[in-house]
Formats: sequence, structure tokens, C-alpha cells
Amino acid sequence: MAIYWIGDIQGCDAPLGQFLDQVGFSASRDRLYVLGDLVNRGPASLEVLRRLSNLGNSVKCVLGNHDLHLLAVNAGAKKPSRNDTLDAVLEAPDKSELLNWLRHQSLALYSEDVLMVHAGVLPQWSLTETLTLASELEEILQGPDADEFFFQMYGNEPAQWQPHLQGMARWRCALNALTRLRFCNASGLMEFDTKEGTAKAPAGFMAWFEVPHRQTADITIAFGHWSTLGAVQRRDVWALDTGCVWGGCLTALQRDRISESPKRIEIKCPSYQRPH
Repeated sequence: MAIYWIGDIQGCDAPLGQFLDQVGFSASRDRLYVLGDLVNRGPASLEVLRRLSNLGNSVKCVLGNHDLHLLAVNAGAKKPSRNDTLDAVLEAPDKSELLNWLRHQSLALYSEDVLMVHAGVLPQWSLTETLTLASELEEILQGPDADEFFFQMYGNEPAQWQPHLQGMARWRCALNALTRLRFCNASGLMEFDTKEGTAKAPAGFMAWFEVPHRQTADITIAFGHWSTLGAVQRRDVWALDTGCVWGGCLTALQRDRISESPKRIEIKCPSYQRPH
């Protein structure tokens, strides 16, 4: 059995198919973890959702900000962006089944001795707290109040986690960390404007995984979301968004045994023409 972790796909079904063919992925034998942003900006979001959902229990995904955007647009809580490439999903005859599958994916996963999120983990959070907050959000997304949640989901506040947060303030802060975080300061105040790499960190801020004494420093965390960061493979962090949709690579890690260091696999991607 081989275990794979793969970065942001963002509607790039051809490179995803090439990757699965290249490694000889077997749904009955292997396991694939997808680190969020399955859809949007690329040309084939519908095909990506169909391919991954058809692989059954061999695939587990965490949700990214673009996946949540698709669910919010479908709920009428958000207008489509000019750069969206989601029409094929929203008009598909199997839309309901695919979006139901999508909203039953996770916000955080811990398996194979790896914590998986789309964007980041705040320095105050332990592994248990991260999974507890993710579980709260998953219960909302999978329940009858999901559409109402999407109408209140957007916004940057509160930008700093406090244990006493309740209701929508608690859930929005947690969701922003799990799906949008790049930079924060030493006390966990999040900064959302900067999308460049670590060399462009705003004054007083740093990459979330560089905060001293963060509670998850002894755990390997796999994440995507940050294409300008590039691939990072350290003991404590695996960053796997390498800008597939922007003409970079679709990057994955493969591990055959928990004790071994994973090897990197890169699939070069075409540069897709964006909608105008």
C-alpha cells in the first residue's frame, strides 16, 4: 500500500489524471489525501470532483477556501467572481451529489501521523483543539444550517483566536485559520492581505509555522494554499501547493511506510488561459 498527499488541484484534472496513472494508483490498495482547493481557476473542476468522488474511501480531502466558495455560491450566499471557472459544476446534472460529497469532506484530518489542513494552524492550538474546532465546522457544513452559515462565513474578524469565542465569531476565526492563514504574529494575530512568500512578511508577522513555541511544533503538518511559498518538506511541515493552476507543478508526496521519509513527485502543468 502506498500513501499519497497532493497539493492544490484547482480544477486541473489532466495533471491529476496523469499523476494517478504515473503512480499506478489503486483504489483498493492505496490511499490519497488531498489538501484542499480541489476546484476553481482551472478548466475542469467538474471532472476533478467526479474523479475523486468516484475513488470512494481511498480518497480523503480537506476543504480549502475555493471549495467553500463553490458551496457558498451554490447556496446564493456569494456572487461568482470574475475569475471563477465553476459554471460546469453549478450546471451539472449530478451537481447535488457532487456538492453533497464535497461538503462531507473534512476541515482537518489526522492520519498516518500527519495533521492535514488546507492553510494553517494557529500557534495556540494543540492537535486536539485543532481537530475539535474542525469537527464543529464539519458538523455545521453537513447539517441543515449550512446555507445560513455561508451567508455569515465571510470576513476577517475576529483576527485573533480567544478561547472564549462563541458562535459565529468562533467558527469564522477557526475557519479563516484552517483555510486562509499564511502569516500571523507571535500571539496568533492573523494577517490576510499578504500573499507573497516569507521574504515579504509584513513587519511583526511571520509564517504561521515559524512562530516560536507553537503547540503543534512536534507534529508533521501537511498543507497547501500558499503557492508563492513553494514546496517545503521538513520534519514538521510539508507545503505542497506549487501553483499547478498557474503553470507550475502538481506536487505530491509518496510514502510506503510510516517510518520512511516521503519522496516528492511533480507533474508539470500547462498554463491555462483565464476567463476575462
